[in-house]
Amino acid sequence: MSPNTLRTNQQKTKPPRADDGLRERFQQLRHLALDLDGTLYLGGTLFKFTPRFLESLTQMGIGYTFFTNNSSRSAKQYVSHLSEMGIKADIDMIYSSTHATIEYLHQTYPDARRVFALGTPGFEQELAEAGFTISATRPDLVVIGFDTNLTYSRLSRAAYWIKEGKPFIATHPDLVCPTDRPLVLPDCGAICQLLTASTGRKPDAVLGKPNVTMLNGVLERNGLTREQVAMVGDRLYTDIAMANNAGVLSVLVLTGETKAADLNGADYSPDLVIEHVGKFGAMLREAREVVGS
Repeated sequence: MSPNTLRTNQQKTKPPRADDGLRERFQQLRHLALDLDGTLYLGGTLFKFTPRFLESLTQMGIGYTFFTNNSSRSAKQYVSHLSEMGIKADIDMIYSSTHATIEYLHQTYPDARRVFALGTPGFEQELAEAGFTISATRPDLVVIGFDTNLTYSRLSRAAYWIKEGKPFIATHPDLVCPTDRPLVLPDCGAICQLLTASTGRKPDAVLGKPNVTMLNGVLERNGLTREQVAMVGDRLYTDIAMANNAGVLSVLVLTGETKAADLNGADYSPDLVIEHVGKFGAMLREAREVVGS
């Protein structure tokens, strides 16, 4: 591990410190793209260090966007969900793979209007609000999200339209959704693999992390340069891969899917590996104190 990697045997009484290279990058940061599940909370459990971390970002003048591949909730539902967990958020602070997918569909298929969607009512609502008609007959597109209400009949219908050659779009590649319950939650990527096995076709496009389109949307929304942004998340193949591909600071926390042992021989190398966002917040504060001293 690099000197900037939090070692598992590091004494918790010592505040984490960045070397000069990372400290300079921290000082440039103006905005964080914050993954949700596995980073700020796990399933229905808010991490105890999350509220203080978010409060410290505001105190330091660092903005943030809640940044998620999970397309099962609409932006309005995410605001309510976060509020129930004690996190205040406005709709414009939410950026999900659904938003990235809608922007992609408008740009790539400007004449498409009818969509066959596998997804939740919240997902379908956001597509409808973006101007699409949800239809099971003669669709222009097939769009697959994280469908927690999945039925065999709708799965079969989606496979039919994909087999017929309709554009096959996936909101994100995640195979499972994190949870604190004794369950495995097959996610959009797993549903798409089933459809691929059934139809012989892979998705024509997979939006969401690690597709850099996802992060570009946040940069454009907030008028930011890549040097001013960091991606903070718990998954190597989505959060860290996207950050590295986009050229922004990549911060891996070990509170979700990725564990320290997974870093050995991994395809993606984070700029920083740290135990949790609370300790990342402490490093940001330390970097700013150096500037002010």
